[in-house]
Amino acid sequence: MSLSGKSQIYGLLGDPVAHSLSPMMQNQTFQAHHIDAVYVPFHVRPENLSAAVNGLRALNVAGVNVTIPHKETILPLLDQIDPTARLIGAVNTVVNRAGVLTGYNTDASGFIRSVRQELKFQPEGCKVLLLGAGGACRAVAVGLALAGVKSIFIANRHPDRAEKLIDNLISHFPSVQFFVADYNDNSYLETLSGVDLIVNTTSVGLYGEKIKFLPLECIKGSALIFDMIYSLSETPLIKSARSLKLLCTDGLGMLAAQGEDAFFLWTGVKPTPGFMRRFLTEVGR
Repeated sequence: MSLSGKSQIYGLLGDPVAHSLSPMMQNQTFQAHHIDAVYVPFHVRPENLSAAVNGLRALNVAGVNVTIPHKETILPLLDQIDPTARLIGAVNTVVNRAGVLTGYNTDASGFIRSVRQELKFQPEGCKVLLLGAGGACRAVAVGLALAGVKSIFIANRHPDRAEKLIDNLISHFPSVQFFVADYNDNSYLETLSGVDLIVNTTSVGLYGEKIKFLPLECIKGSALIFDMIYSLSETPLIKSARSLKLLCTDGLGMLAAQGEDAFFLWTGVKPTPGFMRRFLTEVGR
């Protein structure tokens, strides 16, 4: 990598960021497309987010990705919000245009593209269970609703958060059925046995812990498992699902898909199709 005085700076705001593959992936893509730029991770704790956003303007950072736990809290700190990101209520990509910071969300489009490619999932008319109710869940729910699913069940350890999320979405998607699924209710097991796709949108598994609130033995054999957590080996959820011969995938494909969309927003250049996904596959070997 050769940097100059004209090199553009891009990065990642999150807590943590040390595990992220985005810096390697985006820097490799900059090089492959002959763009004078560098992508670096910025470890930003929640109490420092406002200062970090101001720093983007002061240092003329051209753009950043935003990850846990800042996707929702960054919204009021930005100058403009793209309508899709506003609907989702979360931002994962920021573009700096002459000091004006605009927030976008590429998680929704990235998820749908990834689940179609990785699991051959056709959303139309299907039932989906989402674990979690944060910014990542909002993006996936919007993506699935736009893609035409029949019903979306949202399960969270705090059911009121799931209810609030549904209240925000239901008026925008009247043809989609939304339900709250309570981990502690017997009906939760019935929900597990009837859905076509289960998506873990929580951070559980990021440090190798198992998802105790997802008894895989209760789901139907044809159900698909999508873990938004990614790993160069296997996440605990993916390892458990494969041991039961369930069709599953982690978030590497989604990381690549949303990364492609962010790259285009920043540079106006569309990466070579499949380049980022192939790079991540090579890194994992």
